[in-house]
Amino acid sequence: MEQERPKKEILARLKRIEGQIRGLQRMVEEGAACQDILMQSAAATAAIKKVGAIIIHAHLEECLEESRKKPVLKQKETLKDFQTAISRYIDWA
Repeated sequence: MEQERPKKEILARLKRIEGQIRGLQRMVEEGAACQDILMQSAAATAAIKKVGAIIIHAHLEECLEESRKKPVLKQKETLKDFQTAISRYIDWA
């Protein structure tokens, strides 16, 4: 199944991010230098943004392509839902 590759990649990245967040927690608990904490926080933020980009790419390739086989009204609904999700993601990022 084509969806398995992005799913595995996303899960692997999320596990790494989880480790980064735990590392950040440790740094705060241990009183690490602010610049070091900020640097690691920026790295975790960038990693989360990369996961979002992978999800967007996979959705464009698989979900929207699949919607082309559906009636036009359903295609428009799928596209609108995707546009809403992208807008929310961009506002966050």
